[in-house]
Amino acid sequence: MDQPPTFFDGAHHFRMDHPAIYSIAGNQYQILNVQQDLHHRLNPILDASHTRNRSTSPPDSECFPGTREKVIKKITAWGDAAVEAAARWATRNMRLYRRLPNWYYESYDESDESMDSASDDGPEDSESSWASGRGAVVLHTTPHVYWLHGFAGCGKSSISLKVAHIYSGSERLLASYFFFRGAGDRGTMRRFAVTLASQLASSLPATVPFIEAAVKAEPGLLTNHVSLMTQLDCLILSPFRSLLDQGVLAESLTNGPFLIVIDGLDECEDKRGVEEFIEHILKFFEEHPTIPLRVFIASRVEQHIRNHLETDGVVLGNLDSHSAESDIEIFLEASFATVAKKDHVVKAYVRTRGSWPTESDKRKLIKHINGSFVLASTIFKYIVQPPTKEDPATPMERLPLTLEMNGLDGLYSQTLAHSQHLPHFRKIISTIALLFQPLSIVKISAILGIEAFEVVRILLNLQAVIHVPGTDEEGEVTLCHTSLRDFLTTEIRSGPFFIPPSFHLYLAYYCFSSTIERGNDEDTSDHRWQAYSSHWGSFLISNDCDFLPEIEQFKARQPLLVNRVPYHAFLCSMFFCTFAQNRLWFLNLKGSDLLTKCADPHTRRWLETGLHFGGQPLLRWKAYFFTEHTHKALQHDLQRASPAILAKFSRALEYWPPLTLTRTEKKFVIDFDLRISGTDIFNAVNWIAARAGFKWEKPKVTPHPPLKLSIGPNRFQFHETWFSFDIEGKGIMVDDNSE
Repeated sequence: MDQPPTFFDGAHHFRMDHPAIYSIAGNQYQILNVQQDLHHRLNPILDASHTRNRSTSPPDSECFPGTREKVIKKITAWGDAAVEAAARWATRNMRLYRRLPNWYYESYDESDESMDSASDDGPEDSESSWASGRGAVVLHTTPHVYWLHGFAGCGKSSISLKVAHIYSGSERLLASYFFFRGAGDRGTMRRFAVTLASQLASSLPATVPFIEAAVKAEPGLLTNHVSLMTQLDCLILSPFRSLLDQGVLAESLTNGPFLIVIDGLDECEDKRGVEEFIEHILKFFEEHPTIPLRVFIASRVEQHIRNHLETDGVVLGNLDSHSAESDIEIFLEASFATVAKKDHVVKAYVRTRGSWPTESDKRKLIKHINGSFVLASTIFKYIVQPPTKEDPATPMERLPLTLEMNGLDGLYSQTLAHSQHLPHFRKIISTIALLFQPLSIVKISAILGIEAFEVVRILLNLQAVIHVPGTDEEGEVTLCHTSLRDFLTTEIRSGPFFIPPSFHLYLAYYCFSSTIERGNDEDTSDHRWQAYSSHWGSFLISNDCDFLPEIEQFKARQPLLVNRVPYHAFLCSMFFCTFAQNRLWFLNLKGSDLLTKCADPHTRRWLETGLHFGGQPLLRWKAYFFTEHTHKALQHDLQRASPAILAKFSRALEYWPPLTLTRTEKKFVIDFDLRISGTDIFNAVNWIAARAGFKWEKPKVTPHPPLKLSIGPNRFQFHETWFSFDIEGKGIMVDDNSE
């Protein structure tokens, strides 16, 4: 018999580093560096899974040994339940079938040998019974989705982490994703699918060819230019199904179905994306009711989640109904025992006074904690934290104080009060709470324009509620729990510590100023343009901000500091780019004093530094009436600002077009794919004023009628935004030879 050809017959003079070869449906695929290349192109979030460094990527929570065992047992019982399809795929290899474990069989009748096997030609996921020499086997279908819900701080993330570790240990975890608000893309759906896909490729390397083929066929899968549903289908669900159809996973299924763990779904800021994800995954399981795949979801009971998950196809696990008192008692007993062995003050107290805390104090503490693991953990950290100058109390003195606190809110207020009197407290706490991307101590100080030690001095007293990295340069400052952000942004709860949504305006300015001042310094450039654009956008869309009064208050509170970009330059840039993006329609380009006070040492950088404003190109044309009153105000501001800037910064003349050219140009183009400088903005405003004056020269009607200023896309280059008084809505130039 002829021997089948081997790989690389006749090949020579080459080397293979760590090759992995898979046989799929008779075809052999070599996964060499393909997986690494795919991982790079998918660009997953590296700190979103159960394997992340929790000290720098919260939540930093795990089940204390010996706790939450009953809850976890219920979840694993669901995760290990059989599906009929797994057995059907296994029957394709009868030797494998004979090794199926007992959990595959719901009922088994040894005397009945007449039932037919499931036909491979039948519907792919039809419900069926099948038989072999062992007898008839009747299998059941278990709901594919488990929703564990409960109040904030009851231990959901710890349980999710434990479940992920359990199934990772049995090689049945496909992927895990832990959402967290305020952690950049980790708190959105933007990179959710690609992150799961990257983990899938690592868990089941045989999926790599299928994911590669999907990406090659639709590059938009990697750039969010397709829907979330398409991403989930092409990058995760279809590759997994392809392996099942080829029989590659038959042996793996003897251990049970595969699992995906999703924690903190309520932490995702994209509510519509969450709804789409739930709707699509439930629809997928309806269409494929016997697929051996489970999805475990843990979250708080948010309405947009509850409306979609309270259905027959989902197992509901209410964590609030499980008493946690015994588990919290185990945690406190062991934790206090450890402190009693290590803390010299506590050891001395115990030698003199006996055991600490007393049984009475422990019972009171457990009752006060009322089942909240995050409160238990935070209270314990507060009690045993090292003494400071502001709070020199011993653990024995702090314990009675915690019993007087009103839950988490009282603890947060008590802890924050220790640093409340220090300089820059409000700016630092507000920045940490509202940043979309957590930063190191050095980067926080750079944004706020203060020294790093001033940030450290405040954080040292807050380590019970805020993770403080070991060094100023590395690691990120993060909240121990998102309930602290909820506390700080809810006025009725936080009182004097309340952070209003208008602080997004100040954060946008701080990020903008830092970007201008530090140029392309890589240490602080990451996400900076996203930062000032995102915070400005959050300020604009907030229903709780009265825009114009807030702007006036901002101007009144911002002195013209020597070491900061003047706020006039910031507002000028943000107003212009927001107007260009059609979000601030009422501005009407009225300059007031924004263009008149920019002749300071930082103005050169603003004029010459191109900034990315993260704007999306307009998809359709909009028109605005440009009145003579607006024109006069704009000209007045330009006549005051332009000479001062040009006299002090002569290099700006290189970028300033002649007024005669400005008047005759029918359009002004802004390319939002490129960076926009202060000079670009002045040129655009100059063009608007000059072109409007030119358009009004010929008509002899007074007062001059309003002009229609149209703003819209170049239909051939959609990243370009055109400003014109001569273009109609469809982007066709008006033929005006009379000019």
